Amino acid sequence: MPPNVTRPRTASRRRTRTAAVAALTGAAAVVALSGCSGLSFRDDICSDGEYPVMTIGGTGSACVKDGTKEPKGYTRYPEGKVPQKVDDKWDVYWRTHTVDKKGDIVDAPEGE
Repeated sequence: MPPNVTRPRTASRRRTRTAAVAALTGAAAVVALSGCSGLSFRDDICSDGEYPVMTIGGTGSACVKDGTKEPKGYTRYPEGKVPQKVDDKWDVYWRTHTVDKKGDIVDAPEGE
């Protein structure tokens, strides 16, 4: 075969390789520009073996070992309104709300 003629099989492989590289480059650009939104990770509010509690009348919170009572001045979150992950719906909600001494949900005091 003359030196200036390429084999069809080699040309086909180059095109396939070039197309694959272009596709991977495009996919990488999409992921980079989207901020990896589909791959986001949020920390748990508490570690395994713990449950979250909140301060009565304030916006503070803590984690308590499973099987133990919450400390004085703290209470469990109302059922169905327990934050599970940092910045989830309930974590954000409890930044501006609290539970009073009677157990009612109220707006958190200013500056809390």
